[in-house]
Amino acid sequence: MTIHPAYDWREAVRLTLLSRMMDELEENELVPQGRVTYQFSARGHELSQLLLAQQMTRPYDTASTYYRNRPFLLGCGLTPQEALASDMARTTSLTGGRDVGVVFHLLRRGRAMVIPAVADVGGQYTPGVGCAQAMVYRKNVLKQDEIGDSIAVIFGGDGSVSSNGFWSALTMTTTLRLPVLFVIEDNDYAISVVGPAQTPGSNIAMNLAAFKNLHIWDGSGSDPAQTAALVSEAVETVRRWEGPGLLHLAVPRLSGHSSVDNQTYKSPARVADEHRRDPIPALKGYLVPALLSELEWEELHDEAAETLKAACETAEHAPRPDPATASLRVFADSAHPQRVGGLVAEGVALPAGSPVPQPPSPSRINMIEAIRRTLDVELGLNPRCLVFGEDVGYKGGVHAATVGLQINHGEERVFDTSLSEEGIIGRSVGMAYFGLVPVPEIQFRKYTDPATEQINNLGTIRWRSNNDFAAPVVIRVPGGFRKIGDPWHSVTSEVTFAHQPGLMLAVPSNAEDAVGLLRAALRGNDPVIFFEHRYLLDAAWARRPYPGDEYVLPFGQAARVREGRDLTVVTWGAMVERCEQAATALNASVDILDLRTLVPFDKAAVLDSVRKTGKVLIVHEEILFGGFGAEVAAVIASEGFAFLDAPVERVGAPSTPVPFSTDLMEAVIPRVDAIQAKMADLLAY
Repeated sequence: MTIHPAYDWREAVRLTLLSRMMDELEENELVPQGRVTYQFSARGHELSQLLLAQQMTRPYDTASTYYRNRPFLLGCGLTPQEALASDMARTTSLTGGRDVGVVFHLLRRGRAMVIPAVADVGGQYTPGVGCAQAMVYRKNVLKQDEIGDSIAVIFGGDGSVSSNGFWSALTMTTTLRLPVLFVIEDNDYAISVVGPAQTPGSNIAMNLAAFKNLHIWDGSGSDPAQTAALVSEAVETVRRWEGPGLLHLAVPRLSGHSSVDNQTYKSPARVADEHRRDPIPALKGYLVPALLSELEWEELHDEAAETLKAACETAEHAPRPDPATASLRVFADSAHPQRVGGLVAEGVALPAGSPVPQPPSPSRINMIEAIRRTLDVELGLNPRCLVFGEDVGYKGGVHAATVGLQINHGEERVFDTSLSEEGIIGRSVGMAYFGLVPVPEIQFRKYTDPATEQINNLGTIRWRSNNDFAAPVVIRVPGGFRKIGDPWHSVTSEVTFAHQPGLMLAVPSNAEDAVGLLRAALRGNDPVIFFEHRYLLDAAWARRPYPGDEYVLPFGQAARVREGRDLTVVTWGAMVERCEQAATALNASVDILDLRTLVPFDKAAVLDSVRKTGKVLIVHEEILFGGFGAEVAAVIASEGFAFLDAPVERVGAPSTPVPFSTDLMEAVIPRVDAIQAKMADLLAY
C-alpha cells in the first residue's frame, strides 16, 4: 500500500491517540468524578481534522471551528495542558475559564489561526467567510502579497447545514468566489435528530452538486487513504483562489452529543456499525507495517498516554480564576490591547481628532449629509475601512446615506451584499479579525433580528477570548418613526442593544453629534451600534453646521440642550426636540440633557442635574416597560435619592407595536402635549 506523502503520519498517530485518550479520560473519570462539569467528545472525528491541521501552513491560513474540533486545535498547536485546563475552567486555559471548555480560539502557532468559536449551531460560518473576504481585500486592494494563497477553513457538523449561517455563508462564498473550504463532518446525528430530518437524502454534498461556483468532495473521514487524498485535493484546489469548496466527510460519533447524552435513541446495531467505522483501527491498519512497526505504534501510544497524564496533573494544579476578574475585558483598555482584530492589533493609528467643532461654513446640513460626509472622509483617510450592506452601493442606500461613496472609493470598498443580515454582520466579524474596519448597514432596526446571534456574539468576543481577539465593527442601524410608522420600519428598542455586554451604543439627535460620534466609532477599538433615527435624518431641527473633518465626540458625554434649575429632563434621539418644544411651551426652568450615547451613558451629568433641580423626568420613544429609562431611573434612585424632591417619572410608548396609521402612531409615540403635561405635574409637585 502506498502511503500518502503529504502528511507527517507519526504526528497524526500521536495526536489521534492523544485526542482519543483525552476524551476517554474525561468521559470515564473526570466527568463522573466532577473534576470536569461538561464535555463534548470528538471520538470518531479525529483523523480528518488532524490531517487538515497539517495542511494549514500558509501565513494567513485561518480556521473557524465548532465544539467538536479539539483534534484540529491540537494539530494547530493547542497543548493538552491548555485543553484540559479549559475543561477544568482554570486560569491557564485559553479563555481563563470564561467560556465552555471546547469553545476554543488559538493565536497562530505555525499553523492556522483559529478565530473564537461559538456554541451557537451555525454561528461559525459567516465570520469565517469574513476572514476570507478580508484576505482577498488585503491582497488585491491593499496589495499585501504576503497573503499568498492562504485560505479559510470552516468546520461544521451535519446538523449545522440547516442553519441560516450555513446558507448565508454558502451564498457569499459562491457569489464572491472566496477561498473558503467548508468541512462538513457528517455523523448522521444532530444530538438525537437523524440525518433525513436535517437534509433530504442525508447528504448535503449530493444536494449541492449543481450549486454554481462550488467545488465538492464527498467521502469517508474514517478511511485514512481516502481521507488523506480528499483533504489534500480539497486544500490544493481552494488554494488556487478559483472559488470555495465543500468537503463532506462521513464520520462516526462514538460518544453522545455531550457528556449528558446517553445515546439511548441509537439501536445496538447502529452503535456497532459506528464502532466498525472507528478511524483509529483503520489508521493502524493503513500504517502498520507499511510505515510503522507494531512497536513504533505502541511507542507512540505510550508517549501519548504519558503526555496526557502529565498534562492532567498540570491542569488540575493550575489556579482557579479570581472572581474579581469576572467583569474585566468587556470593553477595550488602552493599557491592554487585544492581540488580534481591529487597527490596534495591526499597529495602525488614526488621528485622535479634536473634541472642538470647527465648522468650515455656517451653513446647516441635515443628518443624512452629515453621516455621508463623515463616511466619505473616513474612507479617504483609512484604506482599511469598508462600507457595505443591502443597497448601499450604486443606489446609495434606502436612506441615501451612502450616495456617491461607491463612485468615490470603488466597488471593493463600498458594496452591496446578499440579503442576509446574519451574513452582513457575521462577515464583519471576520473582516475585523483581519485588521479591517467594517461599517455594515442594516436597513432598519427591525431587520437586525435575523442578525441577533452575530450581534450578541460580537459584543462578547474580547471577553470570551480573554482579550486575545476583538472585533471593532461599526453597525449603522436606522430606525424609529418618520412621517408615518409601522411595526417593521419604525422600531427603536435601543435597550436590546444596551443590555448586551460589550456593545457601545450611540443615538445622536442632530447632525453635529452624528459626525462626532460616528467618527469616534470609526476610529475606536470597540464594536458600536450607531443608531440613526429616521425622523431626524432630514428634520429641520436636527440640522447643524458641519463641525469639520477632525471633529470627534467622545462617548459618554451628555449635552445640555437647555439650562434650567427646577426640573431635569433626560432624553435622547427624536425625543430631544419634543422635550425642548414642551419646555418652551411651559416657559419653565427646565434642564434638558441629551444623553447622545446610552452605552456608556453620562451618569455624572444626570446626577449633577438632579442635585440641582431635585426633580426628574425621563423621556424616550421606545416602550416604557423595561425601556432604557428604567436603568436611568434606577441609577438616580440608587445614587441620587437624597437629591430628590419628587418621584422619578417617565414618559414612553405603551407596550404595543408602532402602528401604520398616523392617527394611531401619534397615540403611541410620546407627543409634545403628553411630555408637557408630565413636566407640569412634576413642576407643581
